[in-house]
Amino acid sequence: MIRAADVSYTYGDKKAAPPAVKNITIAFEPGRFYGIIGPNGCGKSTLLDLLCGHTEPERGSVSFNGRPLSAWGRKALARNIALVPQSVFLNFPYTAREIVTMGRYPHLSRFAAPGAEDRDIVDSVLAMCGAENLADRYMTELSGGEKQRVVFARALAQNTPMLLLDEPCANLDVRYALLLMDIAAGKVEKDNRTVVAVMHDINLAARYCDHLVFMKSAGIRAAGPTREVLDRAILTDIFGVDVKLSREPAIGATQVVFLR
Repeated sequence: MIRAADVSYTYGDKKAAPPAVKNITIAFEPGRFYGIIGPNGCGKSTLLDLLCGHTEPERGSVSFNGRPLSAWGRKALARNIALVPQSVFLNFPYTAREIVTMGRYPHLSRFAAPGAEDRDIVDSVLAMCGAENLADRYMTELSGGEKQRVVFARALAQNTPMLLLDEPCANLDVRYALLLMDIAAGKVEKDNRTVVAVMHDINLAARYCDHLVFMKSAGIRAAGPTREVLDRAILTDIFGVDVKLSREPAIGATQVVFLR
C-alpha cells in the first residue's frame, strides 16, 4: 500500500504561489485500479510525483508498505514503483530496446549486464505493447504514440507491484489506448498489482477503473468506488459542465456525455 498523509506541495515561491496540492490524505491499496480525474492544474501530476518520490512534500508524508519513501533506497523503490510520465523527452539516440532494458536495471547487481532472463522480459513486454517492430529503431525517430508505448513497456519491465500512469493514453490512437488499459487492468486482476492513472478521458476511466479520485483546486473533492462517485453532481462541480450518465451494456460501464 502507498499512503499520502496530509501532504502539501508548492512550486516556486512557497509564500506567494498557490499550493499545487494541499492537505491530501489518501491510500492506494493492492488489487485496485485507481483513476485520478480533474481539470488542468488541479495537482494530479504533482500527486503522482509525490507518490513515486520524485518530489518531496513540504508538509505531510508519503509511505510505501508502512515505511516513509525517504527510508527506501532509490533502487529498492524502483523495484516497487514504476512511473509512466506524461511527457517523454529524449535527445540521445537510444533504441526502443535499450530504453525498455533500462527497466531491468533496478533488478541487476552493480555493474552487472542484463542476462538472458532480462532480455526475454524485454522482448515479452515489447510484444505485449505491440512495439516489437520498434525494438531496433531510435527513440528520436518515433512518433509520440510510439514513444508512449515504449515507455509503458519499460515500466512493465520493472515488474513492480505498483504502476503509476500519468496520462498514459494521451498520444495513443483508440486501438493502443485500449490495449494498454487492458494490460494495466490485467495486472490488477491477475497479479493483484496497484495501478494509479491520471486520466482526462472520463469514459475510459469509467470503463477500466474500479476506484476514482476527483481533484479540484489542489485537493480531493471525492474518492471511492466508481459506481458510487461517478455522479452527476460531482462531475458538474469538478468541471462546471452539466452531464448525462447512462449505462452502456456493450462494455458494462457507465459512460458520460457532457452537455452544452
